Amino acid sequence: MEIRTIFHRRLREIQNDVLAMGSMVEKAIDRSVTALKQRDLKLAQEIIDNDQMIDRRRFEIEENCVELIATQQPMASDLRTIICVLSIITELERIGDHAEGIAKIVIMIGNEPPLKPLIDIPRMAENTSNMLHRSLQALVDRDAEAAKQIAAEDDEVDHLYTQVFRELLSFMIEDPKTITRATRLIWVAHNLERSADRVTNICERVVFNVTGRMEEIGASKY
Repeated sequence: MEIRTIFHRRLREIQNDVLAMGSMVEKAIDRSVTALKQRDLKLAQEIIDNDQMIDRRRFEIEENCVELIATQQPMASDLRTIICVLSIITELERIGDHAEGIAKIVIMIGNEPPLKPLIDIPRMAENTSNMLHRSLQALVDRDAEAAKQIAAEDDEVDHLYTQVFRELLSFMIEDPKTITRATRLIWVAHNLERSADRVTNICERVVFNVTGRMEEIGASKY
């Protein structure tokens, strides 16, 4: 089999591994907020335990990328794709860490009564998970315009975070006894907000992969 054919087959395999890792991270985000809504401590612990699987997947992909560079001597555009993948799996691992962080907060909360109905936090999780899924599809499709549009959606997540923060702050001001419970929910929202920021970073790598230019894209920062 021709060397270039082997190279591109292996590169496709690596991209498929990235999609699989992304699916694991999406699931972790969704399950972490489900655990929060349902006060499901068992599910929260499963998310914490499964974070090691996400970490291992990242290291496996990293090793495969390094081996591909060492053995196949990729051309400039292909090397850019590999560098892009290495950056993206780091962001995916960090998003997984944020989901794990939410799960740990769920365990801290335990069975204490909810401070308020959860409305904006689940919306933050849904938006972030959706952005992540589409950003990885943009990687596969080499669609820089889609990546830019996805990154712009970070504004909505930032807006929801601001709403959550202000509402919970008002609870703390009105009744200091709610400070601990409100603070924990703010931590959850912050993890989701940071996750969306990392999706924006993924989108920037997709644009770099397609255009060869590193540029800051996406939402305005609060």
